[in-house]
Amino acid sequence: MDSSMVRFHTLFTEFDISLFRTGKHYHLYNKFGSHLISVDGEEGCYFAVFAPNAEKLCVVGDFNHWNGDHHMLYSRWDGSGIWEGFIPGIRQGTVYKYKVYPYNQGRIRMKADPYALKAEVPPKSGSVTWKLNYEWSDHKWMQERPVRNGHNQPHSVYEMHFGSWMRNLGENRPLTYGEMALKLTAYLLDMGYTHVEFLPLTEYPYEPSWGYQVTGYFAATSRYGDPEGLMYLIDTLHQAGIGVIMDWVPAHFPADDFSLATFDGSCVYEHPDRRKGFHPDWNTLIFNYGRAEVRSFLISNAFFWLEKYHIDGLRVDAVSSIVYLDYSRKEGEWEPNQYGGRENLDAISFVQEFNTAVYGHFPGIQTIAEESTSYPMVSRPVFQNGLGFGMKWMMGWMHDTLDYFKREFIYRKFHQNDITFSIMYAFSENFMLALSHDEVVHGKSSLIGKMSGDEWQKFANLRTLYGYMFTHPGTKLLFMGNDLGSYKEWNFTWQLEWELLQFPPHKGLNNTVRALNHLYRSEKALHHYNFSPEGFEWTDAGDRVNSVLIYQRKSDVPDDVLMIVSNLSVTPHDGYKIAVDAKQSWELIFNTDHKDFWGSGYNARTKASSVKQPWNGKNHMLEIDVPPLSVTVYRRTSYTADKPKKMTSVQSQKSDDQKIQKTKKGTKSKNA
Repeated sequence: MDSSMVRFHTLFTEFDISLFRTGKHYHLYNKFGSHLISVDGEEGCYFAVFAPNAEKLCVVGDFNHWNGDHHMLYSRWDGSGIWEGFIPGIRQGTVYKYKVYPYNQGRIRMKADPYALKAEVPPKSGSVTWKLNYEWSDHKWMQERPVRNGHNQPHSVYEMHFGSWMRNLGENRPLTYGEMALKLTAYLLDMGYTHVEFLPLTEYPYEPSWGYQVTGYFAATSRYGDPEGLMYLIDTLHQAGIGVIMDWVPAHFPADDFSLATFDGSCVYEHPDRRKGFHPDWNTLIFNYGRAEVRSFLISNAFFWLEKYHIDGLRVDAVSSIVYLDYSRKEGEWEPNQYGGRENLDAISFVQEFNTAVYGHFPGIQTIAEESTSYPMVSRPVFQNGLGFGMKWMMGWMHDTLDYFKREFIYRKFHQNDITFSIMYAFSENFMLALSHDEVVHGKSSLIGKMSGDEWQKFANLRTLYGYMFTHPGTKLLFMGNDLGSYKEWNFTWQLEWELLQFPPHKGLNNTVRALNHLYRSEKALHHYNFSPEGFEWTDAGDRVNSVLIYQRKSDVPDDVLMIVSNLSVTPHDGYKIAVDAKQSWELIFNTDHKDFWGSGYNARTKASSVKQPWNGKNHMLEIDVPPLSVTVYRRTSYTADKPKKMTSVQSQKSDDQKIQKTKKGTKSKNA
């Protein structure tokens, strides 16, 4: 075949080109990449790629024996830098790359398609022609999402790395998307999680990066199956009422020669100034956020996952490294902005545009920032000069809490402020409390390994930490395995230690997380004011000697009040006195020290009423029994709404099995 086999064809209008060149085209996946279409009655594939520094460019693959002398694409006449053309006879599943000849006789490059919808299974790196073909059955979820995914709803997120959750041991491989669907859905329903967050499922070549070094931004990784398999998984989760969040990585990309780096011999996607275009920590490249075509690429990528895959939220990785010019750089290794500051103004503008665009086009979605500094107004609206995220990981809470629970009990009374300080800033952002994958790798130890004390105390400590976490203001995130109590750090090459559930301490911890999830979801007082001070009130934060914290959580319903008592020491307290404002009656509805949780089973009274007696500056006093190393939750009994009397560890919603059966019947897929 010769170049005459490529016909000129275009999917671009003049308006498309104008939007692309001004950074305002958010649906580039409908134009760029490979598209299996029919032209003049002949089946084939249209290709389009952005390579402004190319002198010539062709498509190569098995269909032409990877011969660069054939199938040359046409350069558009408008100076847009776009190469395009239609090749008859190309079918679904054809492996291809672009052979790029730069100007000035530069090195010829073999590049994967930046907009490919599918890629070869690594370590192979070719792109694959693909037409997405899936019939969704999640209409009810999508209609209800604006309410169910709202800020005043429970968000208990199960963060997971797909390849190491569970394996097909008989074939010694990870589960496929299809195999994962019902297994994961059943587990999440039983455990009471509201959302699942996947570490990046876009294509990536380097396994130890866990997906964070992306080479195929529009391609679901082929490790686990075809794109429709991932759609089937998401559809199954949605039909069960579980939201899906995906990690999104606009902060950096790897320098692999087949991917985005120096795509046409020039810096197409990365910033040409190494001080702005290279990450010293990760040895990766940084997008040029000031380039219009790059902004269109990235925002189109976000739109793609939200539109085509029905993703409900994007957790944006490494936001600090995006917004700061001096991130991980020493003096002299970065250049201040035009005002002399360290903020990356182009990147901040990009982030604001991204959030404005996705919230404006996709009702009910959420964006979540992993931002590890004190950058202001991360989760405040763009019109208030915020970054516009829906939520932000509460990194300060995470560090202070883990540091506290590592301490020996005898020293905790000297560090009461460490555990109460978070409330000082808890409502400055829309915070998500995250105990993520980053806390259980690289020698940091597992969560149970961080806890102080003997074995019983370690597990009681972790149950108490979770009780404190689920009753603290803010949404929640736990990394997979944190609800099993593994002593080993997370190993991305193997599955979780599911066998631990046969042992009482681990089963008890798992039961605790299940019960906390259901409590968090059923009690409006624990989630209605996720991000607002109206839902929180200290009762007593000052009992340092006993390491006891007492606070209340409230909803917008009058008298819907919960009182949380956290005993962070190993000493139980009979007849512990609490100062209250008026005559009140309370009922114990949750106790992390319950025997179902491998607790001590300390005999705490289940009901308590205050008496008129001055105590700690108030006119009434309440007496309760406080178990050792525990979180107990009391409901004010004047609130008479229809609520479950008590959540035990072994209860799970009866509707869960029905939901699983519905997903088995209701999900349709041709390629799952």
